[in-house]
Amino acid sequence: MTETAPLPATIPMVDWSEAGQNHRARWRSESRLPPPKRMLVADDSMTADAAYKLACEGTALLWRGDYQNARQLLLAMARRIDRKSDKPSNSVSPKPGSATATYPQAFHLYRQAKAQRARTLGMLLLPLGLNYSIALPRAPDVRLACTEAWGPDADTPAGAEPCTGIVSLREVLGLIGGHEWRKKGIEIPATGGRIHPHYGVFAPVRNEYVQLLVEAPWPAALASSPSPCKRAFDIGTGTGVLAAVLAHRGVARIIAADRDPRAVACARENLEQLGLAGQVEVLQTALFPEGRAELVVCNPPWVPASANSALDHAIYDPDSRMLRAFLGGLAAHLEPGGEGWLVLSDLAEHLALRTRDELLAAIDKAGLIVVGRSEVRPQHPRASDRTDSLHAAREAEMTSLWRLAARP
Repeated sequence: MTETAPLPATIPMVDWSEAGQNHRARWRSESRLPPPKRMLVADDSMTADAAYKLACEGTALLWRGDYQNARQLLLAMARRIDRKSDKPSNSVSPKPGSATATYPQAFHLYRQAKAQRARTLGMLLLPLGLNYSIALPRAPDVRLACTEAWGPDADTPAGAEPCTGIVSLREVLGLIGGHEWRKKGIEIPATGGRIHPHYGVFAPVRNEYVQLLVEAPWPAALASSPSPCKRAFDIGTGTGVLAAVLAHRGVARIIAADRDPRAVACARENLEQLGLAGQVEVLQTALFPEGRAELVVCNPPWVPASANSALDHAIYDPDSRMLRAFLGGLAAHLEPGGEGWLVLSDLAEHLALRTRDELLAAIDKAGLIVVGRSEVRPQHPRASDRTDSLHAAREAEMTSLWRLAARP
């Protein structure tokens, strides 16, 4: 085995043997999966049963065959996983009268099954050449999608193959899908146009709550003013969708803040395309920008559970840390008579991950009072999908806009 130069610990690498030679390349995983410890070279002769068995055993498959055949193989592996999970003994749905398969246990089992599915399907790997090219028959051109997500192709680390890296086919498909979302965008009339999510930034496909912000009354102390709201903060802006809504409602100056550099770039681009860059300043901050505002809005992750990827952070908030930090700092960032508008689903309550009393206690502890609340029932497909193992919770879910003010 040839000697390789030491590499920075921040760059994960993967090693494998092929045609009697040892190889090493950069490992890429947005889901933060570790590099596989075992890897075999596979091609069009690999059967779905064999691929599924190897993947379940933790052996990754570096694909050297036709790209479209790899896609079909991935679908066949997914069908085998889904058939296994459909067996009654593997169901994670709470059953009537069951004391052992109830929320939140069902939710944790559901996430475990999803994670295991992702790990298994993530074992089918592709080699990325220089500048993110895929040198396989019938492979698409993913160079733009990869560049949008990861930036320009960086220098090859010392001791590594002269290629961009090794990545799962599943992730490549996600990159392609993210590029299409970014190109097409999502029409949200309340913003005056379309929102274009970047890869790794949560797409506002569940936007039924937007109307809550459109219809919410201005704080009573400000309503008599000719310009009811001169300054607002949008905390955790993501794509910038809520900042755009506030701008169209006439807020003169908005600061949209997010800690994620991808979200900051995404929000800036969207607000510029919507012609709102003059009204909205986008900043990268841990949470609140400096100063106070008459209105502070926040749509934090709704489910208090661990986050394993960039997109997970838009859905899962471990120990409700962002929610509690927002509530805890809100009063200090409100102008007298101002309000904080918190957009929050009660799905966590139906999953027994957080109670309504706990939420109200956190509001009270922060020196806040509830001055109003409006709600809407989600319209996403899972809310009516009875095959979903969390259907009962999703069917009961409501999304609320909590209007909060500092306690007098």
